[in-house]
Amino acid sequence: MIGYASDRASTAIAFLLFAGLGPSMSLTHADEGTSPSSIRFEVRLGAGLPRSTGRLMVVLAPAATPEPRLAIGQTGLDAPPLLGRDVDGLNPGETATLDGRSAIFPIDRLADLPAGEYAVQAVLHRNRDLNFPNAPGDLLGPSRTVRIDPAAARVIALELDRALPDESLPPDTDLVRHIKIRSRVLSEFHGRPIDLRAGVILPRGFSDHPDRRYPVRVHIGGYAARYDEVDAMMAEGTRFRRAWMADDAPPMILIHLDGAGPLGDPYQVDSANHGPYGSAVTGELIPEIERSFRGIGLGEARVLDGGSTGGWVALALQIFYPDFFNGAWSSCPDSVDFRSFQLVNIDEDTNAYVNRHGFERPSAREVSGDVRFTMRHECRLENVIGRGDSYTLSGGQWGAWNATYGPRGADGRPVPLWEPATGRIDRASADHWKKYDLRRILELRWTELGPKLRGKIHIWVGEADDYFLNNAVHRLDAFLSRARPAYEGSIAYGPGQGHCWRAISEREMMRQMARRMAGELGSTPPPSVREMDSP
Repeated sequence: MIGYASDRASTAIAFLLFAGLGPSMSLTHADEGTSPSSIRFEVRLGAGLPRSTGRLMVVLAPAATPEPRLAIGQTGLDAPPLLGRDVDGLNPGETATLDGRSAIFPIDRLADLPAGEYAVQAVLHRNRDLNFPNAPGDLLGPSRTVRIDPAAARVIALELDRALPDESLPPDTDLVRHIKIRSRVLSEFHGRPIDLRAGVILPRGFSDHPDRRYPVRVHIGGYAARYDEVDAMMAEGTRFRRAWMADDAPPMILIHLDGAGPLGDPYQVDSANHGPYGSAVTGELIPEIERSFRGIGLGEARVLDGGSTGGWVALALQIFYPDFFNGAWSSCPDSVDFRSFQLVNIDEDTNAYVNRHGFERPSAREVSGDVRFTMRHECRLENVIGRGDSYTLSGGQWGAWNATYGPRGADGRPVPLWEPATGRIDRASADHWKKYDLRRILELRWTELGPKLRGKIHIWVGEADDYFLNNAVHRLDAFLSRARPAYEGSIAYGPGQGHCWRAISEREMMRQMARRMAGELGSTPPPSVREMDSP
């Protein structure tokens, strides 16, 4: 997990196909039975563009903002106002209207918009497979600077006149590669071709040792982190590059998993809505990369690491596939005990937005303790981005969690854990979430999992974590500290530290990984692993 304006990358919509509208039809909200606003945005699909289904959004940014669409996903009461609605089968030449009946954020009503000059831009998010705003193939139009006074009736005409370029892989270098493979299991699940992507960083001197085989470090970034972040990691002058290229760096292959999918970040595990991502990653992607780049291909020679979303994924993959991986290094993991899902106790609470005292529940805080934004505020944003005015299809943080942990409805959509507008929790959905409560899984299956996970769990978290993630780590720690057989891992807390604090350097973490894979905790790895520390 990562915050929208500061950490959380915003993502958007998963689309289902609906019946189209007839020719020359204008899409309005007439069926909603409420009076129109005095301000209307009429968005026309330009000639030459394809008939389109998706989530139409209009952004109102400060005047002279060149690309208002880039603000989609910002939280805060000062975020540029954003309106959203579904369009199904919009044809070239047709218009769709957004007005006072459309979902809006962060203000309560379009009528509350302060009069003034705005840079206004329309975006139609229609990419079904990469669920974030401004995805490849999404449609957009030019930014218009207009003066708006909600007290005065006005129609503001906007146009969608171009599509964002289709996806293309970045260029490779000697040590950085970009991988895209067709997943058989995900394609079968979704009923259409689905690809897996990954970034690969090769060890220094890879081409000089054509007969050498290497262990693998699987890295998972924060929420919605893309596979091409390997380019930034290996940019000249970065701390990561200095550690990776150091003379004494243990040689290994790094695989950076991709945090984008049809419903947002797929969290890399099998789920009822995202599909069998865990099976695809462990059965298709990692073996293919190991075959292509001389990986050792054994469980003793694979480790995991990540922070935030990546911290949870690293632990989950280690727990769900205990023999496939040989250790997880996790910083500030997303909630590992659902009795502390941020500040929601999913086992007991009846409302996600309001706590048992009747107050709005915070979602993020400053290190000082001040509330940055509430859960209701954050989910309201996702309700505007999400198809059906629902966070469950937003591709955002709460939508992706819901898709990962929750059941799939008869309509093929994720069943919401809580009602999008009110926050009322559905107890039947909450029962399904228990399958992904890592502390609960460990406690119920420790006799089986304990021996397989000995020495494999390492966690760091700040005691002032922005998203209250330290609370769940303490609950997990309470179990692991008394578990028998002993887990023989480590959990460290940073007093006064915020999100994604980590107690050790990149260089030291890599050396810990190397020592683990070299068998210092009793395993018997192949010679290629034992030789990792040799020059």
